[in-house]
Amino acid sequence: MANLKRILIVGGGTAGWMAAAAFSKWVTGGGYSIELIESDEIGTVGVGEATIPHIVDFNRSLGIDEVDFIRATQATFKLGIEFEEWRRLGHTYMHPFGQHGIPMQGIHFYHFWLRHRAQGGSLGYDLFSSNTTAARAGRFSPPNAAEQTPLPPLMYAYHFDAGLYAAFLRRMAEANGVKRHEGKVVHVELRAEDGFIQSVKLADGRVFEADLFIDCSGFRGLLIEQTLHAGYEDWSHWLPCDRALAVPCDRVAATTPYTRSSAREAGWQWRIPLQHRTGNGYVYCSQFLGDDEASSLLLGRLDGTPRATPKPLRFVTGRRKEVWKKNCVALGLASGFLEPLESTSIHLIQAVVARLLFVFPGSRFDQTTIDKFNMQSRIELEEIRDFLVLHYKATERTDTPFWRHCQAIPLPDSLKSRWDIFRETGNIVTVPGELFRDASWFAVMNGQGVTPETYHPFADIPSDAELASRLALISGDVRRRVDSFLTHDDFIRKHCAAPPLPGKPM
Repeated sequence: MANLKRILIVGGGTAGWMAAAAFSKWVTGGGYSIELIESDEIGTVGVGEATIPHIVDFNRSLGIDEVDFIRATQATFKLGIEFEEWRRLGHTYMHPFGQHGIPMQGIHFYHFWLRHRAQGGSLGYDLFSSNTTAARAGRFSPPNAAEQTPLPPLMYAYHFDAGLYAAFLRRMAEANGVKRHEGKVVHVELRAEDGFIQSVKLADGRVFEADLFIDCSGFRGLLIEQTLHAGYEDWSHWLPCDRALAVPCDRVAATTPYTRSSAREAGWQWRIPLQHRTGNGYVYCSQFLGDDEASSLLLGRLDGTPRATPKPLRFVTGRRKEVWKKNCVALGLASGFLEPLESTSIHLIQAVVARLLFVFPGSRFDQTTIDKFNMQSRIELEEIRDFLVLHYKATERTDTPFWRHCQAIPLPDSLKSRWDIFRETGNIVTVPGELFRDASWFAVMNGQGVTPETYHPFADIPSDAELASRLALISGDVRRRVDSFLTHDDFIRKHCAAPPLPGKPM
């Protein structure tokens, strides 16, 4: 059998063009054809604007110049996420990227801080994070290889305009030979002998055949669900929000180098500062809040003048039971949906693309490989699901029916196990390959008020004086590092300011 050389991507947007850019980069010279079909009539969701540090590696793998990318997408830098009023009204904490402190005695730093707190110490955990300290101060600097410090490097991601990012990747992909076709798919033809997809037909009659189909058609899952019936696993009993409204507003005077997630009466509101505007949205549960009221509440809480009417989205949190079925792989919203509480939406596209490239089919589709691929996708989504559930479940809020409902949410067994281990021992057990590592789990557990009964016994090895000295040195190094940074906006103005968009005020 001949090698599988024809790739057809159905749907554009961030998912489609990330796939097209990656495939065209890595199969250059291999005789592959890559085509993409998208319809301006259908459009894209296009509200995902916050990312996690893995996007830096994805862009670098494509050979993207960071300054060109930032200018083209009106991007700003992101050091973490601020969670406002998730634990209780008036309380705020930060989930920063990267590590706090420095590992000692072969264990994570947070155990030493837990000892410090248990002994009545008053040093806040944030003092030991360069990311949190810089975010609070509104400062930024990229990692400096020449810096003489034992501190872990600063980790960062971006806020960017998702539509501009898709357009940026489209230009790259088309320069690498990807062919784009405008049109709406109206029919999908299956092969009679095995049920694989043979071709898609557009409204104007054009027919496109391929060996491998990438479904980037959004929530509807045109190929993976409507045609191949992969099935969907509903997680709304764990994550009850089922609506979102998104709206941009005028930019603020100073752009914060972090995303803000504010817990609201029936969900949460995001705030994402870009160079040319601020992205906002309200993710909520329709059981507790009507659409019109949600829109009114969102518009009344914006930092600036809205630039559009709120765009409504309806979704069911969950996952496609088979992300890869027969000769079709689903990407983005077609593969499932987890609300963007921890900015994982774009990362999940990147992760599936990377996994597919690693096991790309040669002359046939191997079912064992497909099964393993789907298992890895399931495990990845379940881990992220558990991390999101933690935010809702670990709360002291009882001020609205929604938050009282959240307190009654049953824990997935996998989250219950992790939670119980932490409460009883102070240990956070992760396995290689998990997206969220010990530092992230501790930041959210500590921020939401989940307190362990003890800490690792090795944290008692340093004397009281030695521990106090180490903590003072680490927090001092963090403060001196951040004091050397420019403000976030000054860094952007000096190094990567974007030109004004045509016809749009800054």
